[in-house]
Amino acid sequence: MEMEGRRREVVVSSLQFACSDDISTNVATAERLVREAHAKGANIVLIQELFEGYYFCQAQREDFFQRSKPYKNHPTIARMQNLAKELGVVIPVSFFEEANNAHYNSIAIIDADGTDLGIYRKSHIPDGPGYQEKFYFNPGDTGFKVFQTKFAKIGVAICWDQWFPEAARAMVLQGAEILFYPTAIGSEPQDQGLDSRDHWRRVMQGHAGANVVPLVASNRIGKETIETEHGPSQITFYGTSFIAGPTGEIVAEADDKSEAVLVAQFDLEKIKSKRQSWGVFRDRRPDLYKVLLTMDGNI
Repeated sequence: MEMEGRRREVVVSSLQFACSDDISTNVATAERLVREAHAKGANIVLIQELFEGYYFCQAQREDFFQRSKPYKNHPTIARMQNLAKELGVVIPVSFFEEANNAHYNSIAIIDADGTDLGIYRKSHIPDGPGYQEKFYFNPGDTGFKVFQTKFAKIGVAICWDQWFPEAARAMVLQGAEILFYPTAIGSEPQDQGLDSRDHWRRVMQGHAGANVVPLVASNRIGKETIETEHGPSQITFYGTSFIAGPTGEIVAEADDKSEAVLVAQFDLEKIKSKRQSWGVFRDRRPDLYKVLLTMDGNI
């Protein structure tokens, strides 16, 4: 009976806002919304991908490499460390990382006492019209990681990673109790009739349901125009940030135009019991999954 009554509550938050192309303005907005999330009871607060400025990957421009900074002594990470310590919240912080001659789309995980728990570097790097990330980012070399924070063991991946079920499963296999995905996604410059928002959400709802864990997704809003070698390129980011429960159900969601601070509470002990009893990890057959280590399906 004592085990049945044990609870471990955590409140998660997803932020959503439009970015300018001014670092100080965007970081101030992020801080304001983190404070708002804390006021709503949040313990872990997710800020969207590359929130320091515009999503610059619409263009292949040499000058945009100047937006990168080394991980060590990064000013935005340092500011968020101070904020996390002041409020007692966990904050994953997305940034464009310079590492000698390599560059990564990275995220630092800041614990509730301001400690930097380390970084994850984005593994899957997209390359298509409007999302030309391969020009800027090396493929991440950290592997999929989990971070033991004050409130939960969390898995954090970045944007394009969210389309790959292997990434979600790898993090939960390592003990992740909640999955977090900061994102920058919107319209497709080459096809204004293509709207991926429902597909985007359903895929991540599937990760939550397949792994029986909550999932938090944060996306930006607003129109951003970047000058490219072929003229201006524009993306309208569709927001629709959300928090999903452990069966993939949507428990909190934003619209496609408004600034938002979403919050949801979960009992991680209750979810752990459900995950154990559901059997999806008991009945796995890793010996049959060797085909997943191939590109073409041939073992």
